[in-house]
Amino acid sequence: MDQFWNTLQADWPLIIDKTLEHLYLSAVSVLIACLVAIPAGVLLTRFKRLANGVITVVSVIQTIPSLALFGFMIPLVGIGAKPAIIALTLYALLPIVQNTFVGISEVNPALTEAGVGMGMTRWQVLRMVQLPIARSVIMAGVRLVTVQTISMATIATYIAAGGLGDIITRGITMINTITIFEGAVPVSLLVILVNLLLLALNRALTPKGLRGQRKING
Repeated sequence: MDQFWNTLQADWPLIIDKTLEHLYLSAVSVLIACLVAIPAGVLLTRFKRLANGVITVVSVIQTIPSLALFGFMIPLVGIGAKPAIIALTLYALLPIVQNTFVGISEVNPALTEAGVGMGMTRWQVLRMVQLPIARSVIMAGVRLVTVQTISMATIATYIAAGGLGDIITRGITMINTITIFEGAVPVSLLVILVNLLLLALNRALTPKGLRGQRKING
């Protein structure tokens, strides 16, 4: 135990540095995925005939082994953070697109018609009726993607993108359990912390009326 704390104290600056790199890779990838996938999911609700085809094409990315996808990025954009972010973003698209499409599609049509009857434009109906109701479903997709991305970002070490994967792979190379823990534990803590923050954000953004309705239905 003493050896673990001594090693942790010595490596603390490195752990902080790699954790920040890991956060950067994960946060940028999830943000880009949201900016692409949420509007795409909304558009698919307008063109439902295309939905199955588009979602199937996006889902094909999930069948590519993660290490292989990172490797495919090297001849295209080189090594470093850029190819890692592209690969992580591609993996993050499906759950957000799918949840956005499903969440908005399941909004009661009567509510949408009521909004139109009140003189709302299509954009106003989306912003004031559909998105608030579908928010929990969309946020569930974002949470899933965030957990997935933080975990998968450890592989970015193989294309020199940094992150906590550097520490984990160093520990594996050295056959040093303590070093592996120094990289793995922060990843787990990041997953738990970010998941809790997203849960709190979803609750804060959910109108009180919908919260009460969810409790009654539950």
